[in-house]
Amino acid sequence: MSQRPAVLRGRDQLLARLGEALDATGTDAGEGFITVRHGEFTRFAGSRVHQPQATEECQLMLRALSERGSARVGTSRLEAAEWAGRRAGVRARSMSRLGGPTHPVALPNSVPDGHSLWHEDTQGWDSGQRRALAESAIRAAESADAIANGMFSAVLVELAVANSEGVSLYVCATEATCSILYRHGLGSGFRSNIGRSARALGSQQLVDAALADALQSKNPQPLDPGPQDVVLGPLAVCDMLTFFAAIGFTGSAVTAGAGPVARRPGAQVAAAGIDVLDDATHLVGLPIPFDLEGVGKRPVRLLERGRVGAAVFDLATAAASGGRSTGHAHIAREQAPEPTPANLILEPGSLSEGELIAGIEHGVYISRFHYTRLVDPEVTSFTGVTRDASFQIESGQLGRSLQASRFTEEIFPVLSRVDGVGSDLVSLPIMNVWNGASSAPALRVRGFQLGFR
Repeated sequence: MSQRPAVLRGRDQLLARLGEALDATGTDAGEGFITVRHGEFTRFAGSRVHQPQATEECQLMLRALSERGSARVGTSRLEAAEWAGRRAGVRARSMSRLGGPTHPVALPNSVPDGHSLWHEDTQGWDSGQRRALAESAIRAAESADAIANGMFSAVLVELAVANSEGVSLYVCATEATCSILYRHGLGSGFRSNIGRSARALGSQQLVDAALADALQSKNPQPLDPGPQDVVLGPLAVCDMLTFFAAIGFTGSAVTAGAGPVARRPGAQVAAAGIDVLDDATHLVGLPIPFDLEGVGKRPVRLLERGRVGAAVFDLATAAASGGRSTGHAHIAREQAPEPTPANLILEPGSLSEGELIAGIEHGVYISRFHYTRLVDPEVTSFTGVTRDASFQIESGQLGRSLQASRFTEEIFPVLSRVDGVGSDLVSLPIMNVWNGASSAPALRVRGFQLGFR
């Protein structure tokens, strides 16, 4: 991708398609968006690059509003834009006989500067360069009697939003991913990062660190269950952040009177060194300057110095609560529209990972979690399994490798027991959130419960 590929649809084409769809509704008001992802993926496993692949995903979603009802229609075919508009209009007019609420259409709004959305180093990270990195990882694995698996990708993203009130917005962005897993005996090491800039991922460093973890963890030993002082690697912390929408930091929860923002505003639920925000102007993660309703995204502090802060809103939940949209409208696959944090960040501290480890006399280093699930959003409990490169910590040094341990913990109490925050951010995609990412540093936590209680 030394130059922008011809498959990039472009502002004029996407906004023209949205205009066709809106005109075809035959209703007084409507809104729509188009998302496009053109991705080039280099996947490898064992001794070969086995699945070089280029894909394009496209979605057009239109909502028509009549006097007393509204209807949505979606399609993955841009040439079906006019059909989608007609269909949405027919459904909205038939809904009006049944009654029901309509939601406001976004008015033009200020949009944060898309300062770091397009990176030439990602556009130039072509299949040859990605393949060379994959082959280097494979050779390193073979020389160490290990097995390498992974994926490197360069993606181009487009978003267009338009409505009957004059909103007409477009943005294009780059996205790069490095994900690498090494296996050595019963041990394994995994590293991953995602962002707008391929260079900023530090792919070679991730590859080297994953192999070193795998070699060090080749003979894992069991760990007795019980509370442990731990260092959670950045990927484990990113995993916890992905639950912040589900535990009540959304306008949907606030309007329902649920979650900490509605029930415990300003409460101290985490250590004073913990700040969690959703920020589309930040350099890390996958920032996009406006949402699917065309509202400019405002930074929202969910936790500020450990205290419950604000929630994210879309137009409907903002209207229901008497406030303003923060620009966080989202529609996930097979889910109803709901405001969603999309660029979550736990702000970094000043300690290196080595300094965090040095502060533990006896404990455990956990590189990441696997198969985590929310148990009870009200008490913020979640469960999962530690995975890849867990080590005993003795006298501030990494020791023997450890087998996977199941855990059940509570997010707020875990964050309240943090006494050290790392300095380096790593980003992880948020599942089922378009262009969503969580970014976090490592954390030192006292009394993390490993094993069954």
